[in-house]
Amino acid sequence: MTGRDGGADLAPIGENSPVVVLVRPQLADNIGACARAMANGGLFHLRLVAPRDGWPQERAWRTASGADRILDQSTLHGTVADAVADLHRVFATCPRPRHVIKPVMTARAAAGALREAEGRGLRCGILFGPERAGLDNDDMAQADTLVRYPLNPAFDSLNLAQAVMVMAYEWWTAADATPGRRLMTNETAVAPKGHIEHLMAHLIDELDASGFLRNAPKRPGMVRNLYHLLQRGEVTEQELRTLHGVISMLALGRRQRGRLEPDGPNPEL
Repeated sequence: MTGRDGGADLAPIGENSPVVVLVRPQLADNIGACARAMANGGLFHLRLVAPRDGWPQERAWRTASGADRILDQSTLHGTVADAVADLHRVFATCPRPRHVIKPVMTARAAAGALREAEGRGLRCGILFGPERAGLDNDDMAQADTLVRYPLNPAFDSLNLAQAVMVMAYEWWTAADATPGRRLMTNETAVAPKGHIEHLMAHLIDELDASGFLRNAPKRPGMVRNLYHLLQRGEVTEQELRTLHGVISMLALGRRQRGRLEPDGPNPEL
């Protein structure tokens, strides 16, 4: 039972990537949405504990949006104990206070712990409870660590797929080297300072010719302001070429129309 052309070419990443265990999930649509969230975060292993409406269910594949192989390879279990029997560490998502004594981590800290355990060759799993009430005390007794998401305390309700997505995202980014900020330049490149200096020389020359910088006491400050404007960010080569063209055409138009206007308006920068 697969979706569109078998879905995406998904496979486990790493030898010990975490297992997602959905405990008594109620809706096939949510199971499929969880598989989609897992695929986004590089998780592959899915175990289902006593789904309310049985398994498999075609609607799960329809809502998985191509994460079919995760559903194809999922396993069915009668109890939580059976689902985690081969795991070395088990984390349990727990949004509500419980009368248990266990370490509690945020999703980010749990992702780091999962990565550390993976590096030591340990197999880990994450329990997610049923949609209506979450995991009960017997479920959490199978876990060694609880995970709570620091969300708005006035409204911290997540659906099942959202809860899986948070952990999948944190798992992926815990080992991701994508820089926090970058400038997308496409087919151009960031201009070196010498090119900016060349543009400034062109601009100042034309501003002098037009009379814009005729106020001698204010001229140094006005020029500095122009420098600050262009040096503020990572100006690209294409942007500098465009500005050169703008300056040249403005100068040409001024000369053609004889609009020197040395005594005209001079807005300050």
